Amino acid sequence: MKTLVICSGGLDSVSLAHITAAEHHLTRLVSFDYGQRHRKEVDFAEAAAKRLGVPFHLIDMRGIGAALSGSALTDDIDVPDGHYAEDTMKITVVPNRNAIMLSIGFGIAAAQGDEAVATAVHGGDHFIYPDCRPGFTRAFDAMQQAALDGYADVRLHTPFVEQSKAEIVRQGARHATPFAETWSCYKGGAVHCGRCGTCVERREAFHLADVTDPTVYADPDYWTTALAARGEG
Repeated sequence: MKTLVICSGGLDSVSLAHITAAEHHLTRLVSFDYGQRHRKEVDFAEAAAKRLGVPFHLIDMRGIGAALSGSALTDDIDVPDGHYAEDTMKITVVPNRNAIMLSIGFGIAAAQGDEAVATAVHGGDHFIYPDCRPGFTRAFDAMQQAALDGYADVRLHTPFVEQSKAEIVRQGARHATPFAETWSCYKGGAVHCGRCGTCVERREAFHLADVTDPTVYADPDYWTTALAARGEG
């Protein structure tokens, strides 16, 4: 299956790229600059493409992103600390972001003769992000079949949509994903902060997967405090 992977440079999408390269025919990585404050992740996506020997497409969505205001990822709003499943994390929603990116991805795939667009949405995203849920991915795939009817046959590939981030770590480790060469932190500092929702989720995932976490965190132990606050510690 000739597959384009939407790759942010994060742990999930870089793992998906390595898994796809091993199990399918990885054709290209597509990433997006939508004006995110933690744009350094894009460099990790480009590095993944070079490592895997495929073209890298960086789509400039900054004009669109400027109109999708009100998110801590794009505006001058503090990124909250804590677990990803806290209500406070909804400030990190960029409205319709995945739907917009996937539409562009499908257009590129259709133009280039690819058979699938893969995205690394997973079970841990469901609480916060509506465009990461199974209902959305099924509906989006059906919509694209109508949008490209008679022109191209491209399917949406979401292997992680019902899986945990810990399972992604396990699968990524089996396919030699260089986890140190991925970026998750929403604060975009010199190293992962260890306190934002994505850092807490990342640290917890390695722990649950029983895989060594090579990530350097400014606060490597905060994740246990965040879990304890939710009654999980």
